[in-house]
Amino acid sequence: MGGAGEGVRVVFLGPPGSGKGTQAQLLAGDLELPAISTGDMLREAVANGSELGRRVRKIMESGELVGDDLMAEVVGERLSHADTERGFLLDGYPRTASQAETLLRILVEGSDTLDHVVFIDVPEDELVRRALLRQRVDDREDVVRERLRVYRERTQPLVEYYRSQGLLREIDGNREVEAVRRAILDALGVDA
Repeated sequence: MGGAGEGVRVVFLGPPGSGKGTQAQLLAGDLELPAISTGDMLREAVANGSELGRRVRKIMESGELVGDDLMAEVVGERLSHADTERGFLLDGYPRTASQAETLLRILVEGSDTLDHVVFIDVPEDELVRRALLRQRVDDREDVVRERLRVYRERTQPLVEYYRSQGLLREIDGNREVEAVRRAILDALGVDA
């Protein structure tokens, strides 16, 4: 399949375990656009050894979370790369309404806009089941449910924010990976 044409800038939202990272990677191939995750951005900033990267490394090595202002710098720097000229698939940022405002400012400064926000929705019990199947050390049911509660508290306002702007594309993520992929392509107006 060929590229999606000019200006496909997509943010992926969804709770932990919804499959948004998997879908971003699949669609990167379909649309010939970079899939960019927050973790990738931070690692890339550190790896390129820039002054920004050195600041990020110091924070990450201390075990602290990278704050909003520094995260905005990292995102802005990553979105200035040539591979994002035709668009991008952004996973893991923004996570709050204030970060959404920052992303909008970054895009406007680059004469870009956000085209779609794909929200992959999965029922909580299924998210817990998926997390427990992964068998990570911290994936006890009570821990998973708390992580999901925090996610809803912080990110649900973001869903409403993008819905009010007409950018939200809600996808039922409680299906096979391929069915979710086709639904996303359809929501973006791209032939699978």
